[in-house]
Amino acid sequence: MGFKFISAFLLLFLFISCNTEKRPREVVLYENYCASCHLAPNIQDLPKDIWKHSILPDMAARMGVETEGYHPYMNLSFPEQLAIIKTGIYPSKAIIDIEDWNLLRDYIIKMAPDSSKSTSNENKSIPITKFKLTPVSLDSAFGSLYTFLKIDTLNKSIIAGTRKGELTSYNFADNKNTHIGYFNRAITDARVLDDSVFVTTMGSLTPSEIPMGKTILKLKNSSATLADSLHRPVHTLYKDLNGNGNEEIIISEFGDLVGKLSLYEKNNFGFYKGRIILNIPGCTRTISRDMNNDGKEDLVVLAGQGDESIYILYQKENLEFTVDKVIRFSPVYGSSWFELVDYNADGYQDIITVNGDNADKSFVNKPFHGMRIHINDGNNNFEETYFYPLNGATRVVANDFDQDGDLDFALLATFPDYENHPEYNFVYLENVNSGNYVFNQEHLADIKMARWFLMDAADIDGDGDQDIVLSALTYSFTPVPEYLEKAWSKSYTDLLILENKLH
Repeated sequence: MGFKFISAFLLLFLFISCNTEKRPREVVLYENYCASCHLAPNIQDLPKDIWKHSILPDMAARMGVETEGYHPYMNLSFPEQLAIIKTGIYPSKAIIDIEDWNLLRDYIIKMAPDSSKSTSNENKSIPITKFKLTPVSLDSAFGSLYTFLKIDTLNKSIIAGTRKGELTSYNFADNKNTHIGYFNRAITDARVLDDSVFVTTMGSLTPSEIPMGKTILKLKNSSATLADSLHRPVHTLYKDLNGNGNEEIIISEFGDLVGKLSLYEKNNFGFYKGRIILNIPGCTRTISRDMNNDGKEDLVVLAGQGDESIYILYQKENLEFTVDKVIRFSPVYGSSWFELVDYNADGYQDIITVNGDNADKSFVNKPFHGMRIHINDGNNNFEETYFYPLNGATRVVANDFDQDGDLDFALLATFPDYENHPEYNFVYLENVNSGNYVFNQEHLADIKMARWFLMDAADIDGDGDQDIVLSALTYSFTPVPEYLEKAWSKSYTDLLILENKLH
């Protein structure tokens, strides 16, 4: 029996070895180099011209290979160049033989399609009927630059922050907008607690390696910096994770080439000390929830840059965490947002994701953009059970808007298919058959009102149902039709309130 087992093992080894040897070198190179730090993207997902002129030059630079006409430090300031050098992303010496690089490059270009697949959303859709639409102008200026939006149910208002650092509070009942303060740079988070105002500023809205973000506490006429040198923070969570009576501050630092998730803990003197708890770029949103029923608050985190993934950070003792990567996407998906809900009412938290950030090196309509439902098996293993295609999907809110016992979805697409469906900048999906994933779709008919960028939902008018608020950002991330660019630049609309008609 032992001899037979050894013989069988040797035959299997020889079979595998022979198969490995027959595999083309360019295929092995692609798998080894393009899947070393993230999932290897499907070459068919992007057309030749994007691979050739956008992806491959930067990919070469990350391997220390010079490409004619491209340099990662081109047209950057010296401080920016120095910050990039410190990351070590672009090695000074090649880490791949030039012959192998040429073989890999040619293979990718050969395998890539000439054009992208059709991405049109063919779902039947009608203009919005479930909500009453109320445009709101917060000032007398053309265009909008809102980088933060939050419905403040405690103060019965809508908190909005601009790219220039202005924070205001809009009262829906009396149609009055109140100035709260100026904070110099783009605001990405704010909350108002009595006389205290907590604000996080991004630093640089455009990609940068220089950490200039801050979290500030403003109390009447005085202010204090709680955290500084933040690397493009885009989301801030205040939560007493360990139950000691003090809130921790968890900051998602999106960064650029590098980024991180930071936790700031208050010491006995009232100061905050920060440390990195997840050292990855693209941290976009963090939700606290007890995911393993051990009585401790855990953190669920979306990373939307490079290795696009959903992580669960399980809290142990003394605010220490173990990390589990539970969902992983291709690096070209553009993961933008997620919700943590019990979709199928089985007592376990499911994850709803949207993919559609299209502002980087591969601007093209993509058939894999849209909303995905990931069902929890009870042990925090997640299976994708449904995909709803929507070009440029960047925000999702899950709620039982019609109060029929299942979850409906509001979807926002910052990068819709402008050629075929520009009206799908906002889409409402009414759940009509939860188990079979059947939805009725409605959309906003007026596409010239604004380019919607952020979204929140809550009971604004106090009538017992959930309303939706959208905020506008007149900013050219990517090319848009000229007629829309002109219309948005001359629009006074800053917010759009979708008042639920249910009650």
